[in-house]
Amino acid sequence: MKKTLFALLCATILCCSCGKNEVRISGKFFGLNATSVYLEQMTASGQTVIDSVELAKDGSYRFLVKNVPQTPSIYNIIYNNERIPLLLSAGENVTVGSLGSVLANYTVSGSKESELLREFNREYIVGMQELNAQIAKYAEAGEAARPEIARLYNAKQRELKRNQISFIIKNKSSIAAVYALYQRLPDEQYLVNSESDLIYFRTVADAVCKSYPDSPFVITLRNDVARMEAQSSLLNTIEERDYPDIEADDMYGNPTKLSDLDASVILVDFWAAELGNSNALNADLKQIYEKYHDSGFEVYQVSFDTSKAAWIKAVQEQKLPWVSVCDFRGQASPIMGVYNVRSLPANYLIDRTNGHIIAKNVYSDALEKELKKVL
Repeated sequence: MKKTLFALLCATILCCSCGKNEVRISGKFFGLNATSVYLEQMTASGQTVIDSVELAKDGSYRFLVKNVPQTPSIYNIIYNNERIPLLLSAGENVTVGSLGSVLANYTVSGSKESELLREFNREYIVGMQELNAQIAKYAEAGEAARPEIARLYNAKQRELKRNQISFIIKNKSSIAAVYALYQRLPDEQYLVNSESDLIYFRTVADAVCKSYPDSPFVITLRNDVARMEAQSSLLNTIEERDYPDIEADDMYGNPTKLSDLDASVILVDFWAAELGNSNALNADLKQIYEKYHDSGFEVYQVSFDTSKAAWIKAVQEQKLPWVSVCDFRGQASPIMGVYNVRSLPANYLIDRTNGHIIAKNVYSDALEKELKKVL
């Protein structure tokens, strides 16, 4: 399964270890050629294999896990290069096995949280596989077949999203709900959107705090809720009062401030050449720029690329006429936080006369309509 932000929730697990508390894991694997089973623990530094065994002739195996916390902690059973996620608590006697494909067919019993996690994964993993298959089919299909493939893809994506949210609400007091909260479908930045995500995170954090008050996941969730509330507050302040100044280097390494631009209206545009979807958007923006530039319109375009060569090549090949800057930190760029950029592309339209942001995420006709109002 694709790595997600959920791995960050393991940062404080180790400090919660409780002496000689143990978990016993056993089971059988059939139908594949792999002969070894590995046990992996999620730690502050990532994933660490802590034990391994050879399968017996009948496919059986056993693990004894020591120093397991009382509250659920993350472990993975690895078989045939596939990971089965488990949420284990001290004193549990867990059975995990599968017949054939691990992720699609594995079973688990003896661990309430791991059973809930399996309930969520049963549909989510298979659904992700279906989405990836549709993506591959779309790439190979002709123009006539693509609309139907896209329709099926979107329908499946909506179904998975509905079921994901339903699982989170139904099981909000479980650590499995925390796991589900952090899963993202292909190309998704949010669970729903920035405002709704804050509500879901709050709901789960409050419920898990009651069911597992000593869980380190509570601390992580609270921190994420606080961060999201701060971003929401910052965005409201930006929209109502002013815009924050930012500075980054242009193609020639010259520091360029947003506030240094001499223009009546500025579009702060966020993009990344590495995403490969810039040509059409930039071509459309160039037409608007040429039409309104002499009337006081300017563009301050911020790239979130990590490759300087790729960014410069895109700027030069597309002959972008406006101010282009980049700090090459990708999604770790502090500029993303300053302007609450959660997905790309994104933009803000600033009226320099009063210093206010007057529109956001406006493109093509919508952008031109706003420019006609203020120019």
